[in-house]
Amino acid sequence: MTPHSRAWLQIHICVVLWGVTAILGKLITLPALPLVWWRMLIVTAVLLLWPPFWAGVRQMPARLIAIHLGIGALVTLHWVTFYGSIKLSNASVAATCIALSPAFVAIVEPLVARRPFNLTEFLLAVMVLPGVALVVGGTPTGMQAGIVAGVFSAFVVGIFSSLNKRFIGTSPALALTGIQMGAGAFLLPLVGLAWPAEPVVVVPGLHDTALLVTLSMACTLLPYSLALVALRHLSAFETTLAVNMEPVYTILLAIALLGEHRDLTPGFYAGVALIMTVVFAFPWLSRRRTRVS
Repeated sequence: MTPHSRAWLQIHICVVLWGVTAILGKLITLPALPLVWWRMLIVTAVLLLWPPFWAGVRQMPARLIAIHLGIGALVTLHWVTFYGSIKLSNASVAATCIALSPAFVAIVEPLVARRPFNLTEFLLAVMVLPGVALVVGGTPTGMQAGIVAGVFSAFVVGIFSSLNKRFIGTSPALALTGIQMGAGAFLLPLVGLAWPAEPVVVVPGLHDTALLVTLSMACTLLPYSLALVALRHLSAFETTLAVNMEPVYTILLAIALLGEHRDLTPGFYAGVALIMTVVFAFPWLSRRRTRVS
């Protein structure tokens, strides 16, 4: 198996695990801010107790650590708006909005990673937009605020994915994961102090604690680190386009576990189908373009 093929397999394992995050976000009763804080705090605490994490950090120059702390702040903003979208709408809508992220990456990554602009990537990203329009049209009016939060979350994904691609280098993936998660674990309580109306430090009940540990370990620490490893062999655009499979897993789980199909119209699912068509078209077009060249 080539490194590129292995990276594709790794990123799709991540996508399956990430497909569960929206369901857990809906089941956890905490608001978005404390939910994200506990998610990042648990991952950070586990890595702080793991000696190889510190060995990896010692290998990194101070400037690179500062850069990844900044990326961690963007990841925090993404998760807060993503879970905010779930709370304002539902898991299916929030996960589908993330499908806009390739459109943002197609524009941002060439600037951040200093690579040529790829017209094919941009056109495929634009093809996602009618699907998103159908999703919006097939969503109840009361969920529109959730769509706005979800689209902004996708925009932030475009930025931090491109930055991760540029600065991933050879640094250990778990060291980068700990630094980025630690940034959010530190920053969010400060947000709570500045915005007292939305408390961050909230003690979860037993039910929420069990779900938070599952979210942190199985759906954050493992896939986040694995995705950083895969990013060494994939572009940020390839990675985010693969992540567009996340709505499929999320929607299937949401139908089975949460009964969300009762809230959504056939237009919503038509939009999801169009988005998925674009996802599967990209690898095929990439292989064809490689054979032609």
